[in-house]
Amino acid sequence: MTAKVVTLQVGPGIQRDGTQFASVSYVDGKWVRFQYSRPRKIGGYNGSFLNATGISRGMIMSAQDGLNYVISGYNNGIEQWTTDNDNAVGFGPTAIEPIGSVSTIGITTQGSGYTNGTYAGVSIITSVGTGCIVTVTVSSNLVFSVVVTSGGVNYAHNAVVTIAAASIGGTGSGFVGYIDNLTTYAPNANTLWQFDIGYDELGNGNNNLIGHPGQNLVDISSSVNTRPLFGPFTGTTLTPVGVFTATGTRTSGLATVTFATTIAAIGAGVSVTGTGIPSGTTVKSALEVAGVWTATLSANATSSGTGVLTFDNNISVSGGIVMLFPYLFAYGNNGLIANCAAGDFSNWTSADSNQNNVSSTKVVKGLPLRGGTTSPAGLFWTLDSVVRVTYAPTTIGTATFYWKYDLITQQSSILSSACVIEYDGIFYWIGTDRFLTYNGVVQELENKQNNNYFFDNLNYAQRQKVWVSKVPRWGEIWWFFPNGDSTECNDCIIYNVREKCWYDSGTALGARRSAGVFSEVFRRPIWAGNEVNTAGKYTLWQHETGTNRVYTNNVDAIESMVETNVLGARAGLVGSVEQPGDNVWTRIERIEPDFVQVGAMDVVITGKSYADDVDDPSDPYIFDPDTLKIDMKEQRRELRLRFTSNTQNGDYFMGRTLLSIDTGDVRGTGNP
Repeated sequence: MTAKVVTLQVGPGIQRDGTQFASVSYVDGKWVRFQYSRPRKIGGYNGSFLNATGISRGMIMSAQDGLNYVISGYNNGIEQWTTDNDNAVGFGPTAIEPIGSVSTIGITTQGSGYTNGTYAGVSIITSVGTGCIVTVTVSSNLVFSVVVTSGGVNYAHNAVVTIAAASIGGTGSGFVGYIDNLTTYAPNANTLWQFDIGYDELGNGNNNLIGHPGQNLVDISSSVNTRPLFGPFTGTTLTPVGVFTATGTRTSGLATVTFATTIAAIGAGVSVTGTGIPSGTTVKSALEVAGVWTATLSANATSSGTGVLTFDNNISVSGGIVMLFPYLFAYGNNGLIANCAAGDFSNWTSADSNQNNVSSTKVVKGLPLRGGTTSPAGLFWTLDSVVRVTYAPTTIGTATFYWKYDLITQQSSILSSACVIEYDGIFYWIGTDRFLTYNGVVQELENKQNNNYFFDNLNYAQRQKVWVSKVPRWGEIWWFFPNGDSTECNDCIIYNVREKCWYDSGTALGARRSAGVFSEVFRRPIWAGNEVNTAGKYTLWQHETGTNRVYTNNVDAIESMVETNVLGARAGLVGSVEQPGDNVWTRIERIEPDFVQVGAMDVVITGKSYADDVDDPSDPYIFDPDTLKIDMKEQRRELRLRFTSNTQNGDYFMGRTLLSIDTGDVRGTGNP
């Protein structure tokens, strides 16, 4: 037995870029992370909910009154699960449906026995909503089509629709339809959701869920505008942002409408509809006249009376939304950034609301920023720039300007609208060809370990599916991405802000996620699976839970593996940085494992004769937590060790493992 013993010392992270021979870090790994510069297995995950209707394209999570609410948007709507604050035990999904005027009605069952013909002026029957009128065509005694002629108000997307037989000929039964599209919301396979939560003290007085169903999944530069939606947090309905009602008194032939109280949200440019109001009417001005709040419209009323009018700020954007408390911001095409009045999602015309174009390219992401004396503040990413917005009221003459827009850089980039995250006040994101940070200035984030691995293997056609989460317990930022020709995320790269190193999941099953939320009140990440499960649905996984993959009653081991760099350098042999190194093989005779370990592990001695040769792995040497030493007689000219844990409940955290290494055969070439 050799008397030369060395400590296994390898730099943290997994070196995917460059060659194995040149690496000072580990050269391969799967489902492994680094703490105190040493490898350890990443935690397990449980299938908490197996009933998500579609692939999640955006999530948010928040706690209230001892319960945790997980909200997921997919191509056909929004679903909510309610759990405890510990282990994702709860119920769901509960559908959260947009409310509005009907645009189209789908047919679930055509029924039978109806009288053939075309029937106009037919009212639909639903659980909510009023005023929707349709034309029904019956052919071959089946309901063939239902065409909306008047959309009505307050209908819920996906609501069940029936029609009285008496309205379509007096015979037949069995027709069932559903509210397919609203004028303010339409399901789309290209939907990528952005969510936030904010308090609307002047509107509905609730904490509100705000969601924007952007049509951006295929193209980050898509210019299609869609309506942001909001509603009470933990509720089941959403309505368009900027739409509200008020009771006003109109006079036939006059363009003025009076109100019993001051309504600050009624301002110039707001659309108005209601009885006696011509189509296309807008508000020209609103002010107090002789003590009465009076709005002047763009058209004269066609009848007199007092009734409910609907006002619409027509907030529709392509980018998304973000809360900079107490302001809601919406952003999109041509650098558009708009915000409501303080604490009032209905008011987009008051003095502190604003609309500005800060760039020639689309704004795709916004996040709150610490602003100090200029709070609230936010950071906004356009396709080629980064802009800071701060609250800075300034009076010039008789005008007060509330917001300041600062261009941080006009030569930047962003890979996807979901790839930006804030970690302890610093923002991290991926550009189209590098990694970037913002901490007062935009800087490149150094990545010498897997920069090429990411950009060379990313399915660029699916770039908008790249998304980011974090695991603060371990100091990690995870970017999930579609690797190779995959059309969904199947890999992720991880930056450890504490260890200042990079690694990846090794295309492990746990990286097949489409969206997620990180620990806040609820202490574990919840990430959404992107593969159909055995129930024909999709799974919400609770990560960092145990060490296994738990799905229903199946408890499966999770393979975790890490492989060292070439170890000849540790003994002054081939690969030594101190030139010249002895041109002899590296012989290993004993490993003294030092692990915090659960379950059996194995180590494989591998290596090659030349840097570009084929690996020659040994049979695995199995060791248990109580194994003191592993004896062997193995030699390779360029020798590496691969440690693997792949047993149920298996876990490990490597310490200072000792190796009995010495010079092997004098031959410099040839296979061992």
